[in-house]
Amino acid sequence: MELTRRHALAGAAAIATAPLLSAAPAKAAAPVADKQAPSYYRYKVGDILVTVVSDGKNVFKLEDSFITNAKKDEVNAALVKAFMPPDMMTIHFAPLVINTGGKLVVIDTGNGAVSKANSKGANGLFADNFVAAGFDPKAVDLVVISHFHGDHVNGLLTADGTPAFPNAEVLVPATEWKFWMDDGEMSRAPAGRMQGLFKNNRNIFEAGLKKKVTPYEWGKEVAPGLLAVETVGHTPGHTSYVLSSGSGKVFIQSDVTNNPNPFATNPGWHAFFDQDGDVAEKTRRRVYDMVVAEKLQVQGFHYPFPGLGNVEKDGGGYRVVPAPWNPTI
Repeated sequence: MELTRRHALAGAAAIATAPLLSAAPAKAAAPVADKQAPSYYRYKVGDILVTVVSDGKNVFKLEDSFITNAKKDEVNAALVKAFMPPDMMTIHFAPLVINTGGKLVVIDTGNGAVSKANSKGANGLFADNFVAAGFDPKAVDLVVISHFHGDHVNGLLTADGTPAFPNAEVLVPATEWKFWMDDGEMSRAPAGRMQGLFKNNRNIFEAGLKKKVTPYEWGKEVAPGLLAVETVGHTPGHTSYVLSSGSGKVFIQSDVTNNPNPFATNPGWHAFFDQDGDVAEKTRRRVYDMVVAEKLQVQGFHYPFPGLGNVEKDGGGYRVVPAPWNPTI
């Protein structure tokens, strides 16, 4: 039946005279949820199963000194362009679990149990989500550490200071180990953040793990299919990885960038947590030019979850395009 203007007007008048709400109260079909489901995501690289396990995020006020060589107005403009709120910064955390078929390997460990308590559950969630994903900490064969910042190493210990992965061999970059375990370097560390990092690392690796670690070198496999790659600047021994199996290959970038907005879009910006900003920038450009040229997917520890993406050149910077969510493995 053809809808005429007269019919439409008559219908509108009827709606206008009808009561807006039913006299009977509406009832919700289910209680309102108060938390997210456990956050983990799986995909395969050849025959290797990768599970990205969220450790949560940190949201904080954007300080003028957060990016040392850009004005706050410029940073805010970049955040707004990326549909992020101005004057705030969000950093995500996502360690990895890889099952090679013969080894269960954890790459970095998140912020740890103390941070979970201090952040009221905003981060420090790796241990919980790890178990929710079906893993047993006692079954981990290897823990591979990329560098010695708290969001990567604090999860090595439980809340009571004992090893979180009691049967695992802990592998650390040899250059990183040498720097943070050097008493001379510690004595010369500037007051504040750097002294705090030395204190934290000594607590983790000396008091907690009793120095039971295995240093590894760049350019060698640290686990089946996992090649350690030098990506210094963020720290003196900062390490990334190429995970390969069959025709599959993914670049695990650790902290070559932090959140891709704004650090991939503006690769020349230096964050206060890059120990050598100039070297970190050169590394960032070198790595991203390489992954663009080789069309490698990138897994980013600080990318928005689940952190798997593709990188393309975009003017003077780079654009990270998130990989589509795959409901199958």
